[in-house]
Amino acid sequence: MRSLISLFLLLSACSDSSDVLEELPNSSIAGAPRDSVPETRLESHLTRPVTIGEDGSRLDACGGLGQVVRAGARGLAVRAAPFDEAQETGRMAEGSRAFICTRSLDQKWLGVVIPPAVPAQTAENAAGPEDCGVSSPVDRKQPYDGPCESGWVSSAFIRLIAG
Repeated sequence: MRSLISLFLLLSACSDSSDVLEELPNSSIAGAPRDSVPETRLESHLTRPVTIGEDGSRLDACGGLGQVVRAGARGLAVRAAPFDEAQETGRMAEGSRAFICTRSLDQKWLGVVIPPAVPAQTAENAAGPEDCGVSSPVDRKQPYDGPCESGWVSSAFIRLIAG
């Protein structure tokens, strides 16, 4: 009996193995050539809102102010989530400023709120730039839902200038 079980285990160990994903008929990569399917596939439509109020209800909703540096002629990509494969939602030009509200766990990404560009001051538009609502405290930690653009930028291209 033991020899029969051993023979069965030996034969099953020698069988042709293949990836389970390639055999599943409902898999989105079934039948795709192996070199065209990455090992890990992040969905580019995923988003992660920028969180404000992480410093508590006594401090500003976003605790820092940063400026884009070393971004080059194309500028710095603003993404919908803190990873390279996330959808690009905009670009920040060299020297642009943003409120720094949160960080990714690995510190490679900053969640920012981007005020609109300041127009040249004239007598007609003596008012300052639009208020993004992050320069004063909020009651609790929450996703940013204000009038300004928000997103995720690489921390390597932001220099802290206040906060």
